[in-house]
Amino acid sequence: MKIVGVGCGPGMLTEQAIRALARATDVYGSRRALDLAAPHLPPGCTVQEITDYKNLRSLPADAVVLSTGDPMLAGLGYLGGEIIPGISSLQVACARLGISLAGIAVVTAHGRDHGRAVARTLDELGRGKTVFIIADPAFDVGLLGAEIARAGRDVRIALCERLGYPDERIAVGTPVAPPAKEHELFVLCIGVF
Repeated sequence: MKIVGVGCGPGMLTEQAIRALARATDVYGSRRALDLAAPHLPPGCTVQEITDYKNLRSLPADAVVLSTGDPMLAGLGYLGGEIIPGISSLQVACARLGISLAGIAVVTAHGRDHGRAVARTLDELGRGKTVFIIADPAFDVGLLGAEIARAGRDVRIALCERLGYPDERIAVGTPVAPPAKEHELFVLCIGVF
């Protein structure tokens, strides 16, 4: 099995990923991943939208599985096999905001306990890290801001929506006045930057 990162938005596939897609015969991915990869899929390639993530390990050995962003950043890299990295939302957010990747702590709040993600964010901020949160649509940015303010942290909160898409939006606020989200696809950077 080959796991191919398709990047976080249009035009974010690597040359290695494009070459792998050009040779693919059976491709599996989420609707968004398939849309990002579509211009690079060969004619006659079998394309299947993933609806059941529990059975991915039973796919054929020659399957190409698409992972949005980078497979090793809360993606499908856990499936093993050959992994081809993609340009992640972490890389794009840090580039847009001028934040070094060296001081980043990654917190995953996508489909996970949001309270635990907030607690981990506070811990990492206490260690002087800039926190990158992979969020899901239900993640409450206002609650996060309130908890950070209650902890007395003087930081900025950057809400990065639809990175790489034509309607990309980055809004920066504070814990007391956090940015409001306009889209369901977003990540956050919190720290001194």
